[in-house]
Formats: sequence, structure tokens, C-alpha cells
Amino acid sequence: QVHVVESGGGLVQAGGSLRLSCAASGSIVSIKDMGWYRQAPGKQRELVATITSDGTTYAADSVKGRFTISRDNTKNTVYLQMNSLKLEDTAVYYCHLEVDYSHEGVRYGMDYWGDGTLVTVSS
Repeated sequence: QVHVVESGGGLVQAGGSLRLSCAASGSIVSIKDMGWYRQAPGKQRELVATITSDGTTYAADSVKGRFTISRDNTKNTVYLQMNSLKLEDTAVYYCHLEVDYSHEGVRYGMDYWGDGTLVTVSS
């Protein structure tokens, strides 16, 4: 009932910037918290940043001051602006959405993950 599409990953030199997007579509009633996670090779998935429905944000210490999370509720989309990228930012980035949707007149709540987008930072 809900489809999530990520975009914006790619190869960038250290010090460069990328902007990730994650758009949800379908029978969406509302989206609560939205967030970005990442998983580097050989490591566990870690939280990068989150944003609540009222715009309150959180960023992990490792990205604070360099990454900015934002959302457009009219488009059911969350963004991650990544500046001053470092080699250690190389990872697959996943968006996470807490979605309320309707199906046959019934409202449901479910967490959705994007398929992941690869960010590679080179020296």
C-alpha cells in the first residue's frame, strides 16, 4: 500500500556534497518520524539523523554540523543534505519512515525502509 523510493547516492570526493531523497507514495494518511540510517561494510547499521512530524531534528555526533535532515510533508519526502563528506561516511544509506496509511477504510501504522542508496566518498 506504501511505496518508498530513495535517490541521490553516488560517488563524491572528500569534502564534497550530496543530497539524498526518500519519497513515499500510496494511501498515506500521515508520516510521523522520518530518519536516515547507514551501514558501512562490515559494520552494523547506525542512526544518522531523524526528524519528527513537527520538525524537531536529531543528528548523530559523527555528522552533526555537516549533515542536515529536512522534510516536505506535502510530498511525503525526507531529505539528507550531506556536506563536507569524509571517507568514513562511505556506506549504504537507508531511510526509515513511520507511516500511517489507510486500506479499505481501516487505518494502519507501519514502519517502512527504503532499499538503500550507496554513498561512496573517495580521497
